Amino acid sequence: MSAFASQPVLRVRGVCKSYAAPVLSVVDLDLRPGEVHALIGANGAGKSTLSKIISGLVSPDAGDMLLAGRPYAPRGKIDAEQHGVHIVQQELNLVPTLSVAENLFLNRLPHRWGIVRGKILRQQAREALRLVGLADTVDPATPVSALGIGQQQLVEIAAALSHECRVLILDEPTATLTDPQIDLLFEHLQRLRTSGVAVIYISHRMDELRRIADQATILRDGNVVCTAAMSELSGEQIVQFLTGKEVQRESHHRARQFGAAALRVSNLSRAGLLDGVSFEVRAGEIFGIAGLVGSGRTELLRAIFGADVADDGVVTVGAAGRPRRFRRPRDAVRAGLAMIPEDRRHHGLLLPQPILTNVTLGNLRRFASRLGRIYKRRERDATQQSCDAMEVQCRGLEQRVDQLSGGNQQKIVLARWLLRDAAVYLFDEPTRGIDVSAKARVYRLLNDLAAQGKAVVFVSSELRELLEICDRIGVMSAGRLLSVFPRGKWTQEQILHVALSGYSR
Repeated sequence: MSAFASQPVLRVRGVCKSYAAPVLSVVDLDLRPGEVHALIGANGAGKSTLSKIISGLVSPDAGDMLLAGRPYAPRGKIDAEQHGVHIVQQELNLVPTLSVAENLFLNRLPHRWGIVRGKILRQQAREALRLVGLADTVDPATPVSALGIGQQQLVEIAAALSHECRVLILDEPTATLTDPQIDLLFEHLQRLRTSGVAVIYISHRMDELRRIADQATILRDGNVVCTAAMSELSGEQIVQFLTGKEVQRESHHRARQFGAAALRVSNLSRAGLLDGVSFEVRAGEIFGIAGLVGSGRTELLRAIFGADVADDGVVTVGAAGRPRRFRRPRDAVRAGLAMIPEDRRHHGLLLPQPILTNVTLGNLRRFASRLGRIYKRRERDATQQSCDAMEVQCRGLEQRVDQLSGGNQQKIVLARWLLRDAAVYLFDEPTRGIDVSAKARVYRLLNDLAAQGKAVVFVSSELRELLEICDRIGVMSAGRLLSVFPRGKWTQEQILHVALSGYSR
């Protein structure tokens, strides 16, 4: 535990923010130099809104802030950064057409007489990438769009860590990272706190918060319901503060009976990304896929679903299906596949559109006459039922999706696929950035699908949840599926060893 200076570097008093309804109500927060302060809350509790206010992305309706004892009211993100306040948001803020190096130093490119000094830029970029363990695997000249979302997350973190700052805000920074990357990030956070940097750390992962956080502030419905030392709060107390209810313990794994193979993947390959991946998933089974960021997990699901076309190999859906290589997601959907993508904002949602449109997107035939007329009442009833099942928090079905919290946006993607009766469900990081109770709801959904005889493929960077819910776990490393562990025949150490082994050849 760090010894903190007595005077806060940041003091927040009476901050309020409303949109159509209150989001924050008279919030107070003190942040001291060298402190890691956890900001905890359910989806929609106001965590991201508060962090955006502090970092200049949003203006409060009322309240005051002091930074190093002086009035602080940033006019925007750049103004906040000039005051030494930096943020890494839950949803990435990179320019996909620019290189990794250009994104890392976008507002401070080294130049002479207006000409960028490329050699210096690449050298600085390599140093920044070394902070997050990407120096040996990512070329600074690579366009950001060519990276997986996990690597993009690390690039955004590297950009923030390479700044000199007083306050660093990390909003779900490890949502797509695996344990080795998290270890590296925490090592650097320890160095920052030693140098007096104050950190606001937003996460739903209680094990991380216990490991890194000194203090915790818990929000519920836009109000502060608790501020205490992290070491003084039990898991049960935190959940009770989050929900206002008594904790109900639940085992997330269910005993299941498996049917015939519902999905067969044979020798699926894509140059530089996938190398001869083969496996099968039986009806009623939850098959987990583990691996490091960049190991090929997301690329595998995209190739199966036809979002990216494989160079070789075939996919077979159902016992009577024929081997195919899908070239479009539409063909995969018609064959009985459904996919919840890793990057919900870019690949899963129409952000300016209402909830109703997003949930029924891709399944409108269910609500249309032969002449194409949409039965609005039927569409609304089905959407409401699906949103209720996922416990979506919203003002109504006409609310725009970009006005929802990140966790509720994820629920909308899941709600869409509840309307469609697929045979095989591909889940890519479905619990990324959602709270404890929402995660439990996703686990129940996975179990319900398996109980209905569906085959479920579940990719997660959070190894503990794979161990808890899956029947088998396949381990990806450097684009290859190296091992498959049945339930009861694995350990966390074994899986991590295999995940790392593909990079030591």
